Amino acid sequence: MKSLRSLIRQSALLLIAGLLLVFSILVYVGVDALLHRFVDGRLVALAETMAKIVEQNPGIIEKSREDFAHAAELSRGGNEHHDLQEATHSLLVFSPEGQVLWKGAEGVAQHPTPDDTVFERVRRGNTVFETVKSAEGTPIRHVLLPIRIQGQVRYILHAETSMLIYRETLNGLVVLLTLGSGAALLVAWGGSGWLAKKVLTSIDVLSTGAETMSEADLGKRFTLDSPYEEFRRLTLAFNSVMDRFQRSGEIQRSFCDIAAHEMKTPLTILQGNLEVALLKARTSEEYREALINNLEQVGRLIALTRSLLTLANFTSGKPPVHLKPLALEPMIQDMVDELTLLADDRRITLSFESQTVPPVLGDAQWLKQALINLLDNALHYTPSGGAVTVRLQAVEDGVTVAVEDTGHGIEPEHLPHLFERFYRTDWARAKDAGGTGLGLPIVKEIAEAHGGTVSVTSQVDKGSVFTLRLPVLIPQMIPA
Repeated sequence: MKSLRSLIRQSALLLIAGLLLVFSILVYVGVDALLHRFVDGRLVALAETMAKIVEQNPGIIEKSREDFAHAAELSRGGNEHHDLQEATHSLLVFSPEGQVLWKGAEGVAQHPTPDDTVFERVRRGNTVFETVKSAEGTPIRHVLLPIRIQGQVRYILHAETSMLIYRETLNGLVVLLTLGSGAALLVAWGGSGWLAKKVLTSIDVLSTGAETMSEADLGKRFTLDSPYEEFRRLTLAFNSVMDRFQRSGEIQRSFCDIAAHEMKTPLTILQGNLEVALLKARTSEEYREALINNLEQVGRLIALTRSLLTLANFTSGKPPVHLKPLALEPMIQDMVDELTLLADDRRITLSFESQTVPPVLGDAQWLKQALINLLDNALHYTPSGGAVTVRLQAVEDGVTVAVEDTGHGIEPEHLPHLFERFYRTDWARAKDAGGTGLGLPIVKEIAEAHGGTVSVTSQVDKGSVFTLRLPVLIPQMIPA
């Protein structure tokens, strides 16, 4: 597995190398173009100077070389004579058919005579540039241009110059760019190593601290003296995760302790009943009574185990809900109809008041479980002659299902703790010794899994209202 340090260094090196390569190519191409323009410009200036001399003295080509040089001196003066001296070392004059009519001093190199296609292009009035090699391999740049007399091409002027300095200049430029690029890459390699070490020091500190952390260090938090905002955010995020992890661990330990305590009671009763039953011979009626008592404790254990499994599913990374568009009114009406017989047996009036509400995105099975828990509590703690009312209504940004009863009510000091696991008021324990204290926490988990909430208001001797609030279905939320 690659380290981030190596990745930073390699990426920086590749980036710098790519930039240097592009820069070197651009510099080389630019200098090459500039040198070509310089060489061609000098050749054209030399050729045009000679062409002007010939145009002003049409018969000069037929005279001897000495006369030609003398005529050039008379025609142009001192500066023109100097130009002509340079030109005679690299000038040829051809006839339109390609025959050499005049030749200056020895040129910079010997090269083949231009072919007929070149002369044909010049005869049409074009200026032709070519690069050829001498016998020694030296590149020669030459230019051919027409000399017109009375509107007709009478001569073809050929000017040439050596490109040895041009080639040596480009070779020197290549060496210079190579050495400069190599030095830049060395600096980039060293600099990227320094930068990677400086940047990753904070991460190394966090990694070392996390690797050496034990369960006893869950309360420990990291501090980094880093000037970079990103690492401060990383430290805060890491500490936030540790906070959640610590709270989760404390909740799990508390959950296990309370669950063990809750399971200890029925198990102790089971053990005691069995021991008493085995102390001496019993009648069949006594054995039957002991078995019934033990069966009640087993049922309590089963209910507790089911509730614990439900909470374990909802506190996992992915709650076991499958959301889809759901109409609440018919579902609640069916539940009320099913529980009406139970309410009638207890002489409790169970009613359902509904408004037209939009559908929600929910899981029918789990929402039924939440409402059954609320209704079961309401019916259980409402005395005979009381009433339980279920109200469904739309609110500003959602839908609420309120379960209102006329029972004993709940003292204000208990309200903040009702949805904690295994929390039960003293009055509720006295009323129902078989309860688990997990019904309302399960309702809370189901509501939050649907993106909703559950709340309670209560007055002693007047009753309680548990309200389940769910978000309405938005068209964009409908699964594809």
